[in-house]
Amino acid sequence: MPELPEVETVRRGLQPALEGQTLKSVILRRPNLRIPFPKDFAKRLSGVKVERLGRRAKYLLMHMISGDIAIIHLGMSGHMTVLEGDIPEPGKHDHVDFCTANGVTVRFCDPRRFGLMTLTTEEEMENHKLIKNIGPDPLGNGFNADVLAAALEGRGSPIKAALLDQKNVSGLGNIYVSESLFRSGISPKRLAKTVQGARAEKLTRAIRDVLNEAIAAGGSSLKDHVAPDGELGYFQHNFNVYGKEGEPCPTCSTAKIKKIVQSGRSTFYCSNCQR
Repeated sequence: MPELPEVETVRRGLQPALEGQTLKSVILRRPNLRIPFPKDFAKRLSGVKVERLGRRAKYLLMHMISGDIAIIHLGMSGHMTVLEGDIPEPGKHDHVDFCTANGVTVRFCDPRRFGLMTLTTEEEMENHKLIKNIGPDPLGNGFNADVLAAALEGRGSPIKAALLDQKNVSGLGNIYVSESLFRSGISPKRLAKTVQGARAEKLTRAIRDVLNEAIAAGGSSLKDHVAPDGELGYFQHNFNVYGKEGEPCPTCSTAKIKKIVQSGRSTFYCSNCQR
């Protein structure tokens, strides 16, 4: 599933095509993705200008000048492509087209249909069921070591599980949690409540660094992630531990990267460098 860097890459790639543009039409080719489209989804967006594109955790937010907001989640395999000129006929998995008045089409393709699109408003968004329980954005001003330490205080779960909980920190998934824990020297098995003080400082810094580097690299393309211009991300070439089971640790060289399963998810780490 795309994590924060992949969604942010998509947001930035869509900005030139959508921001400030009026949607001439919105074409839905099926009644639902993971959930049904709102009955008036296309009607409320058609003929309206896109004010700006935002992001909350792993959700894209299309803010309309009308006050409506389209909430978009890419799911496991969804991607959005900017098309200009001779627009190709839609394929089997091309479920939604956002067509602008200046001739650009943003097409949403989702073979597995785990993505979703729904609507809310500026007034209602903070209480929307998909948004209201999301924690601070790790790249935002509301995230720092004190905030992270407070979220982890008293939690008896492993730090890996706590970081995947979107109520504590938003937008992090399996890849970037493993990489952030490695950079901060914290074992994924360490109890979350013990990550305080200097450890919280190091982890906060590592999370920000990993995410910013991943965004600069266009995200990680392991299976389905593609930027709106069709380019693949390449941060996967910079992984230190994720998917590196059995390889020498890039820091100490003496230990090999281990793989364990936590809460049904694969975790990669160096038992020598991470404590």
